[in-house]
Amino acid sequence: MSGKWKIAAVSIASIVLITVNLYLIEKKESKVERTVFVGNWTKVKKDTITDTIQTNGVIKPVEEYDIYFDTKKNDFNKFLVKEGDAIMAGSSLFEYTATELDALKANLEAEKTAAEGEIAGIEEYIGKLRSYQGTVTSDPNAAIDESVEKNLNIDITTSSSDLIKSNIEQEMYKQELEKNRLDEKVKMLETKLSSIEEQSSAIVTTSEADGVVKNINKNLDNPIISIVSTNMAIEGYFSGEEMKKAEVGMTIKASSSDTKKALKGTIGRIHSYPAEEPSLKKDNRFPFQALIEPEGEETEPLLVGSKVNLTVITNEKAGVPSIPTEAVRYQKHPYVYKLTNKGHVDKHYITKGLKAEGKQEIIKGPSVGDVILLKPNVAVKNHSYFITPIQFEKVKAGTYKKFTSREKVRYLLLGILEK
Repeated sequence: MSGKWKIAAVSIASIVLITVNLYLIEKKESKVERTVFVGNWTKVKKDTITDTIQTNGVIKPVEEYDIYFDTKKNDFNKFLVKEGDAIMAGSSLFEYTATELDALKANLEAEKTAAEGEIAGIEEYIGKLRSYQGTVTSDPNAAIDESVEKNLNIDITTSSSDLIKSNIEQEMYKQELEKNRLDEKVKMLETKLSSIEEQSSAIVTTSEADGVVKNINKNLDNPIISIVSTNMAIEGYFSGEEMKKAEVGMTIKASSSDTKKALKGTIGRIHSYPAEEPSLKKDNRFPFQALIEPEGEETEPLLVGSKVNLTVITNEKAGVPSIPTEAVRYQKHPYVYKLTNKGHVDKHYITKGLKAEGKQEIIKGPSVGDVILLKPNVAVKNHSYFITPIQFEKVKAGTYKKFTSREKVRYLLLGILEK
């Protein structure tokens, strides 16, 4: 009899359990009906999001200087350099004879005087910059020379003192470069004048910059000599879509099999007109040049023609709330599902920011540390209950003892009924 009673008891318990299950499932607004199984979730994290353009480029000299010769007014004598020669500013390139040496000398002297005048103007301007830089820290509202304010290209009244000082330093650096260029030009002119004075019949043309002689035209067709700079840059092409994001001044990173160190720099020039005539049959390509930052005297020499993989950083935000892009859903407006401490899945509309690398910045919405649903197995109703897989390593007997009898029955039923 005892065996029959056991069978009967088990049968009755099974019938009751099935009946209760059916009732709870079919009951309108049942909590079981609105319970979501959550297998994948993530937290809103403070992260860095970087939007980039990935492209290719080639190492080429930054600039190419062409030297011209007037065969109508001068008689050519001889070249003083060969192709491949490394030269410096002021190096002699070729020799010729001019019939009007006095007029040429006067022109050179006038050009030298003009260059010296420009140098004096730059020195005066740099002095104004240094003077204003010294007063920014103590008095941010100090009066500023009109020419300084115009060239800084920032709003002095709203900019911080650190930003103003940074712009001043950049402007002084730019002016120092221009002054150095003019100094070299003056030296070159002095060399020419000295050559005219020493040789009444022969004139020597000199280089205006350091570089390497790329080409010599022995037929005396212009340009008679081409010189490339020793500084290297990266040249490549942007597509039409990439042109919408690319701007001069953006940071670049590059790598090449020909150099061990990664290269860094900025976009220096972007051509607004395509490399080839626009056509319906071809995609437009827009040439660009990226300037490479020097890394001191131990910088590894770059081989002209080396191919590089180039990364252009078009936008970057550090320390912003972010989630995987797959967590964002759309229904007129973007939203996410947040898992609350009370066991609910709540819909939260968000304001999106930068999107890149599979990450989505959240400008307005859940905060850092909030738990977000990734991919539900079924359609989710707002404010549904949710359950997650058991993490046995975190299950402790002491925690179970803290539950009330009602909570034990509730969680047991949810666990049995949810697939």
